[in-house]
Amino acid sequence: MTLTGQSLIAGQPVAGAGKTTNGFNPATNEPLEPAYTLLTEDQLKTATAAAKEAFPSFSSLDPEAHASFLEAIADNIESIGDELITRAGQETGLPAARLQGERARTTGQLRLFANVVRQGDFRGVRIDPAIPDRTPLPRADIRQRQIPLGPVAVFGASNFPFAFSTAGGDTASALAAGCPVVFKAHNAHPGTSELVGQAITKAVKDSGLHPGVFSLIYGPGASIGQALVADPAIKAVGFTGSQAAGVALMRTAAARPEPIPVYAEMSSLNPVFVFDGALKGDVDALAQQYVTAVTASSGQLCTSPGLLFAPDSELGDKLAAAVGRAIAACTGQTMLTEGIANSWNTGTASLGSADGVELIGQGTPGPTRNAPAPAIFGTGVDQFTSNHVLHEEIFGAASLVIRYTSVDDLLQAANRIEGQLTASLQLTEEDYPTAARLLPVLEQKIGRIIVNGWPTGVEVGHAMVHGGPFPATSDTRTTSVGTLAINRFLRPVAYQNLPPELLPEALQDANPWHLNRRINGDVQLATSYV
Repeated sequence: MTLTGQSLIAGQPVAGAGKTTNGFNPATNEPLEPAYTLLTEDQLKTATAAAKEAFPSFSSLDPEAHASFLEAIADNIESIGDELITRAGQETGLPAARLQGERARTTGQLRLFANVVRQGDFRGVRIDPAIPDRTPLPRADIRQRQIPLGPVAVFGASNFPFAFSTAGGDTASALAAGCPVVFKAHNAHPGTSELVGQAITKAVKDSGLHPGVFSLIYGPGASIGQALVADPAIKAVGFTGSQAAGVALMRTAAARPEPIPVYAEMSSLNPVFVFDGALKGDVDALAQQYVTAVTASSGQLCTSPGLLFAPDSELGDKLAAAVGRAIAACTGQTMLTEGIANSWNTGTASLGSADGVELIGQGTPGPTRNAPAPAIFGTGVDQFTSNHVLHEEIFGAASLVIRYTSVDDLLQAANRIEGQLTASLQLTEEDYPTAARLLPVLEQKIGRIIVNGWPTGVEVGHAMVHGGPFPATSDTRTTSVGTLAINRFLRPVAYQNLPPELLPEALQDANPWHLNRRINGDVQLATSYV
């Protein structure tokens, strides 16, 4: 496929009238061709207007055509082949195996949402039939369904060039809900974004859909990104990135004449709590598992464990020593961009110079540019609870071990933690009473609680929650991964006493879309699906 260096607006390549930008190979800091032209705010309006125009027909698409469209996107992405993996590797420094797995996750979740569309429970059909002879007052016929919000602005993430990017979870769930998408590409991997954008655009055309269903735009986040969120045609926002950028978008969305929801995934330290029982087993294996989770993908995962709480005891000393040995054997991996590597250096320098913090162990720098040596630091629970610097996320392969002396210490520290995506508990049966005291605290702070596992594997399925209280995300009620993510882009509408000729298909007595429905509060299963 040919890279054009241009935005894709409603099916057409459009050269930006603004400045240009290049992707860079983070292993060498060398620019990659082609240069990408950036849109102006006036050009951006073409994309949002097209999305608004596409909404009526796309939002009412029948389930089979809708599901087939999502599957076509997945097929088109896979048909790009090695070219996509090669370009993504050049732009991110991520190894081919990691990118191949992420591509499979991306196409897999598109197909998962196709199944959701066919099955139809997300439409939330509820029917309370009329009771004309009810006393003292009759009951009207009232029917409810979930409808799409409207065009959605989606922002690509730096650390997942596929799964949280052009056709990633936010785009897939918005399209599955029936919402056109205007996608703001991340400037760190513009070529990868264009290749996937071409695959989506082809699926739109081949499916006979309005071309405004999808647009891919390039531009500065501070101007084009803010203008996109402020545009009145946009009805919701999906974002994965820094807390500063996410909060800026939230403020813009809240200040609109018509405020809109921003579903922003931002920062998380993903604490790990190690109990006494877990330290009576293979401490070296436990330490290696922790270090592997910290250093995977150079630590550039939103679920990388940035904190580990361990007892201040002889067994805790053994764990700290084992962690020091394990991290010393690690070599730095190329980070996504020079800017991210510089931020990592600044963050670890600040952490390492904080009062009461010591270096437990550090690896060696990698052979390429922007591959700093991974590091793990240590401190006490009193220092952690009193110093806000120790609560700041460092995006990359760094973590902090906090030593606690009692369960009360642990509960105090857990209460001081901000909202997080995950918390992991390493324990045995003897630790259950202690864990039972901690769980009620974690439920108020955490989106996903894990026992005897590590947070860096995020299964894409029906029960997954990849979210959490602020600042992990902007809305603790939602998830950005899994089929429940579709609910972010829907709202309920009730229809009272509509004649059958005016009812949407999902609410008709004949049930032409074969949906499961709740009638008078009781679930009525469809006999078959389309």
